[in-house]
Amino acid sequence: MTSAQPGERDTIATWPNLVTLLRLLCLPVFLWLLFGLENRAAAAWTLGALGATDWVDGYLARRLGQVSEFGKKFDPTVDRLLFIVGLGGILLDGSMPVWFGVAVLARELVVGGAVAVGTLAFGMERFDVTFWGKTATLLLMFAVPGFLMGASDFPGAAGFQIVSWILGIPGLVLSYYTAVAYIPLIRDGVRAGRSRR
Repeated sequence: MTSAQPGERDTIATWPNLVTLLRLLCLPVFLWLLFGLENRAAAAWTLGALGATDWVDGYLARRLGQVSEFGKKFDPTVDRLLFIVGLGGILLDGSMPVWFGVAVLARELVVGGAVAVGTLAFGMERFDVTFWGKTATLLLMFAVPGFLMGASDFPGAAGFQIVSWILGIPGLVLSYYTAVAYIPLIRDGVRAGRSRR
């Protein structure tokens, strides 16, 4: 494991990591609302809130000076897990067009898998998500629960469906654009990791 960089804390016990953990613990709540209570609206609000609070842990880390090496790996891992499980749950529920859900899920699995293999097997150096990558994630984080809300009996559900398409299509296009753009970053990171070893 690499040592903490200057200004980082090499510890797990930080407020940002606690927030990330709490967000992770909300995942079973989402699944229970969706499949246990069959309350699509409540599940959609929960997933939307988890997406909307994605910035909180990063903000706290910088604000409190509690940036940690563990947190830099834990936060994006939890974000991806929340997104993939949430997306998979909505696909199973049938609240989202299958082609759209599969396209988003395939991209997440391929990029996430490439980063995981590069990091674990080759010691790939971590790289920051690009602006367009963050934009794609933001659009999809609201589009995905929007489809679920659009399939609920919540007042104005049809409006959520329309907004989901407005956000989802550019989000999907951007996500694939950034996936291609990440190829040289992953390649260079793997090369640097292997030479360091």
